[in-house]
Amino acid sequence: MGEQVIINDVGPRDGLQNQDRVLAVQARLQLISAIRGSGLNHIEVGSFVSPKVVPAMAGTDAVVGGLAAVGEGHYSALIPNMRGYELARAAGVKTAVMVLYGSEGMARKNVNMSRLQADEVTESILLQARQDGIAVIATIGVAFGCPFDGPVAPGLVADVAGKFLDLGVDRFVLADTIAAANPLQVRELTGQLVAEHGPARLGCHFHDTRAMGLANVFAAIESGIRYFDTSIAGLGGCPFATGAGGNVATEDVVMMLEQMGFATGVDQGALMRASDLAQQLTGTAPGGRSKAWLKPWLARQNVA
Repeated sequence: MGEQVIINDVGPRDGLQNQDRVLAVQARLQLISAIRGSGLNHIEVGSFVSPKVVPAMAGTDAVVGGLAAVGEGHYSALIPNMRGYELARAAGVKTAVMVLYGSEGMARKNVNMSRLQADEVTESILLQARQDGIAVIATIGVAFGCPFDGPVAPGLVADVAGKFLDLGVDRFVLADTIAAANPLQVRELTGQLVAEHGPARLGCHFHDTRAMGLANVFAAIESGIRYFDTSIAGLGGCPFATGAGGNVATEDVVMMLEQMGFATGVDQGALMRASDLAQQLTGTAPGGRSKAWLKPWLARQNVA
């Protein structure tokens, strides 16, 4: 058994939020169940945002309520503000994902706050979550580049990471929202953060818009990162960030890591079926770049 890497599939949230086809709660639960059935037990199941702003995330409370039938797992939901946190808590969410920002432009566009105001909201929710026994993942969006403000200074990101790790977030994730990063940038920033804070509470979230998603995952792996957000069938994209195409596909990352000798706990045949389902439900999911190779290979192994 190789060294463990945690894969957190964000398809049911990040993947679905930007799709033209809005899926009913039961369809979303069907997708979550298929992902969970592949062996992945870290899944971001939805977000508690205004359904007027993100219609695809309406009914996330019902999705959370239906998870008992899916089975045990590490399920998380994105929270934009204190009201969203209260709704998530009432629904029974055990892990809240808060978004920080590497730029003023993205903070204003996404939540109509300044970057520092978003920091303050996350701080206050973190304090409340401690009292409530709810874990908090802090994700910094546009960690490498912003569609409105351009390149993001690595020092700023490192400062925010240090602040929130010191405050006690359960995990701090670097999100390359618009796929602005290259592997050298990723290796340098993740290497610095691992050297300063250790790898245990760090993670990365990459998009594949410029076909560098896997290369960036590899660069982070070299630095010691062992936690990655991925999205089934390459679904993804932020509705508020031009150029934020699909996330790096779960099936691509799992294939690469397994071939490199890491353990992901994933049944790749079941993962292919979950990817097929994502494509059927949305009509737009591209599928991982490796899928055309993986499916016949798995068939030859008699596991598909």
